[in-house]
Amino acid sequence: MSSSTSPTPPPIAWTDPQRQAAFEQWLGGLAPAHGIDQTTVRSASADASFRRYFRVDTAHGPRIVMDAPPAQEDCSPFVHMAGLLRGAGLNAPEVIAWDEARGFMLLSDLGDRTYLSALDDGNARALYGDALAALVRLQGIAAEGLVPAYDRALLAREMQLFPDWYVARHIGTELSDDEASKLAACVGLILENNLAQPSVLVHRDYHSRNLMLSGEPGSAANPGILDFQDAVWGPITYDVASVLRDAYVELDEEVQIDYAVRYWERARKAGLPVGEDFGAFWRDFEWMGLQRHLKVLGIFARLSHRDGKDTYLNDLPLVWRYAHRVASRYNGLGPLAHLLERLAGTARIEGFY
Repeated sequence: MSSSTSPTPPPIAWTDPQRQAAFEQWLGGLAPAHGIDQTTVRSASADASFRRYFRVDTAHGPRIVMDAPPAQEDCSPFVHMAGLLRGAGLNAPEVIAWDEARGFMLLSDLGDRTYLSALDDGNARALYGDALAALVRLQGIAAEGLVPAYDRALLAREMQLFPDWYVARHIGTELSDDEASKLAACVGLILENNLAQPSVLVHRDYHSRNLMLSGEPGSAANPGILDFQDAVWGPITYDVASVLRDAYVELDEEVQIDYAVRYWERARKAGLPVGEDFGAFWRDFEWMGLQRHLKVLGIFARLSHRDGKDTYLNDLPLVWRYAHRVASRYNGLGPLAHLLERLAGTARIEGFY
């Protein structure tokens, strides 16, 4: 994330004067050792949680400051995962200073260009190649027991966001007893597939908004990896589906397959637990992506209706299409496809998807 050229950045908005005072005191205490210019603090980004990120100029170049109120955010998993990723040679932020009690952190800066902003027809293949190569390295980290398990309870709890927030709150409808029963049966089939897959370290949000263009495509610095604090030990296809069926970027399916084959070949060479049949891997990829997309429909609805972050609603149609296409393809998932159609107010046209 590069330095701003504005000599007078707009002031950061604070709703809690006491937290603002604590932040300024903390940063001021670090200033002499790190050459921090406190007058340059400016917004870098915010995410879907309570964390905020600022950028500040220092004698060593720009740095990132995280504001994560301890009552809402536990930064320990972030620090833990940053160490694991950096230890594997991946480009995750370095934790330079951390006030654990107050939830402030000084981090290295991975640049200000996300994959989402950098993708174009000229560099997409190189960028996805870098992202998938980095993913293979990430999945090779022996983290079992060091991160939570992506178990049945967690997977099911995530999918419950779909009926709770997308169906009931966003669409404003109630499922009939028959629909609820059929949805539960489909969820059971999805979980059965997901839990049968081999397990590796899962970033859990590996996509174009959390991957940074930190160097030239093909360089060791690329991609910079962010938002990894929710990592778990779980299905090997999860992050592949996350990046290739991104809620913010739509790739043609033949392109998805091409990238997935390249990943699968690289993963096999690295000794990761992928089978010899790419067709079976692709089926697992689709079923895992379906779990994620049902969850994301619920999350985006919740971000709007609970948190007032309405911009995520713009991405619902793509996520719906992902979920509907997979539900329409596989035996046992037809009731889910029809439910999605009913919720969207669309009629199924055979062969269209």
